Amino acid sequence: MKKLLIGSRESRLAVIQSEIVIDAIHACDPSIETELVTMKTTGDKILDRTLDKIGGKGLFVRELDAALLEGRVDLTVHSSKDLPMELDPRLPLAAFSRRADPRDVLVLPQGKDSLDPEKPIGCASQRRRLQLGALFPGMRVEPVRGNVLTRLRKLDEGEFSALVLAGAGLTRLGMEERISRVFSTDEILPAAGQGILAVQTRQGQDVSCLRLFDDRDARDCLLAERAFVRALDGGCSSPTAAFATVSGETITLKGMYVTARETVHFETVSGPREEGERLGASLADEMRRKYE
Repeated sequence: MKKLLIGSRESRLAVIQSEIVIDAIHACDPSIETELVTMKTTGDKILDRTLDKIGGKGLFVRELDAALLEGRVDLTVHSSKDLPMELDPRLPLAAFSRRADPRDVLVLPQGKDSLDPEKPIGCASQRRRLQLGALFPGMRVEPVRGNVLTRLRKLDEGEFSALVLAGAGLTRLGMEERISRVFSTDEILPAAGQGILAVQTRQGQDVSCLRLFDDRDARDCLLAERAFVRALDGGCSSPTAAFATVSGETITLKGMYVTARETVHFETVSGPREEGERLGASLADEMRRKYE
């Protein structure tokens, strides 16, 4: 009997997401035994500073990558939006989930039905902060760190007027009732990969057990989005966003570019889906030339 060790961050949401992958593995081959191995990453431990001040999104994968390379786990499960743009070539992305709702949402404190102008809106990214400025002029936007449940506790204890979170995470936690407003992708362009789970493995490992999990549309969208952000050196310290959709064999990608003076620009490109990564990189280069 084959046994697979699945590595995950230890938060409740991360565990739920890993269980989605485990269920897909068992559906593909019921004879495979699985064991979930959870760990706290550096990004989970340092909560008093924003990610751009402590090293970026790589802090959420460092310990998981080490576990893969050392053979302590066979697969790791990530929210795609938390992956750094540059990956260790020894640890390829093996499969991608069908995309859940990619939109950001507004969450108010329990019992409240409107924003309190005396308190800030909490969000964890520069991408959201810049777009919220146009939606809620005059409202302060301040960083909030911690997993989803930690952020909700801070909200309900009165630290914030509202939070902006990824709707997919709340839905996977079974907490849809906390959503007060869903922002369209025109109001807040999502982070690259938002709503998509990614499974990472060691180079050369058999991943046929993931064939029922892997989604072609999600893969093509994610790779195009990541190509756009990577071309701009985007991530935590350089606010960017990208969101792709596919229709038949055509992919459409919308990108967000932010100048040094924090002027925000959006542009869209379409083309053959098999050229998604090239389209993403070329759109980024074009926007950089046009707006800098």
